[in-house]
Amino acid sequence: MKLSARNQLKGTIHSITKGATTSHVTIDVNGTVITSAITNEAVAELALEVGKTAYAVIKASSVMVGVD
Repeated sequence: MKLSARNQLKGTIHSITKGATTSHVTIDVNGTVITSAITNEAVAELALEVGKTAYAVIKASSVMVGVD
C-alpha cells in the first residue's frame, strides 16, 4: 500500500460497531485508541475483523488543538 498521507498509524482493530449505514471502527495503536466512522460497505470490502491489523490513515488540511 502506497499513500501520499504521512500519518499512517499501524494498529489492531479493537472493535467494530455497525449502525444502519455507518460503522465505527476502533484501532488500538500502542495503547491509544483511534475511532473512524466508515460505511458498512467499506467494512465488508476490507474484510475488517476484530484482532486484524489495520492502518489509521489521517489526511487533514488542519489539526485543531484544545486545552482546559
